Amino acid sequence: MILILFLAACGGDDSEETSNDASADEGSEETSEGPEIGQEDLTQPYVAWARETVSTHMLGALLEMVGYNVELSQVEAGAMWSSVADGSADFHTSAWLPATHASYWEQYEEDITQVKQVLDSAPLALTVPSYMEDVNTIEDLKDNEELGESVDWEIVGIDPGAGIMENTQEVIEDYGLDNWELTASSEAAMLTQLQAAIDNEEPIVVPLWKPHWAFGTMDLKMLEDPQEIYGGDGDQIYTVARNDLEEDAPRAYKVLEQYDENYEMIEEMMPKVHQEEQDPADVVQEYIENNPDQVDEWLDGIPREE
Repeated sequence: MILILFLAACGGDDSEETSNDASADEGSEETSEGPEIGQEDLTQPYVAWARETVSTHMLGALLEMVGYNVELSQVEAGAMWSSVADGSADFHTSAWLPATHASYWEQYEEDITQVKQVLDSAPLALTVPSYMEDVNTIEDLKDNEELGESVDWEIVGIDPGAGIMENTQEVIEDYGLDNWELTASSEAAMLTQLQAAIDNEEPIVVPLWKPHWAFGTMDLKMLEDPQEIYGGDGDQIYTVARNDLEEDAPRAYKVLEQYDENYEMIEEMMPKVHQEEQDPADVVQEYIENNPDQVDEWLDGIPREE
C-alpha cells in the first residue's frame, strides 16, 4: 500500500511539471508573436501644419502595416486635444511641450497619456527675413515706429487655436509691444504673405517654428526671446494617447512607443508635401520603401499584416 501511494504521488508531480512546462511554452509562443492587435479601427486627429501633416500620415501608414484601419481627421488644435481626451479619437503626434501646448496639457493631462517624445528640439519664435538687419530680438520691435508703420503694426499669425498664437499674444503683453497686433489666418496664408514679402524684399514679422520647410527655402532668422516665453531652447514634441489605448490596442501602442523622428527625415518629406504638393500618403510610402532599416526599428517585435 505504501509503495502504491508513493508511485501515485510521483506520477502526480510529473503530470504537474509537464502541465507547467506546456503553459510556459504557450506563454513563450504568445510573446514571440508580439502584442495583440485589439481594437482594429483607430482615429488620429491632426492640424495641417508642416511637420504634423507628414508625421501623422507616417504613423497612419505604419499602423496599417501592422493590421489597423486608421482614419486621419484634419481638425483645429483645440479639437485635436479634446477629441483624444474624451475618447472620440485615439492619439495624436503633435504635443508641443512644455511651452506651446501648455494650456491644453494643463486642461487635459488627467485624460491623456504622454506616450513618447518623438523630437527633442522644436524651437519657436517671432521670425523675420534675414535682410531685416536691425531686428534681432523681440525687444527691437518695441516702439520701432519705422518698422511698425511699414507693416501696419501687424504680426501675421496662423490658426487662432494654435499654441504659438497664445505664446505670441503673451509676447505682445509681456514685452510691452502695445502698438502691435497679432492677426489670425492659417499657416498657408501666413506663408504666402511671407514669401510675397521676401520676393519684394519688404519687412514682415511672423511666428514660426522648426522643423519647418520654410527655413530650407527662405533666408530667415528667429528673433531672440530673452524672457523665454516661447520656451527657451525650444519645445519637445510628443505622441499622446487616450488613457485606455494601451489596453484596447496593445499593438498600436507598441508602435507609438517605438516611433521617433529626426530633422533629416522630416525635412526630406516636408517640401515634397508643401511645395511640390505631392500627396502626403505617397510621400511617406516612398520614405518607407527607401528606408527599410528605419521601418524595421519602428516595428521591431511587431507582426506585420500581409
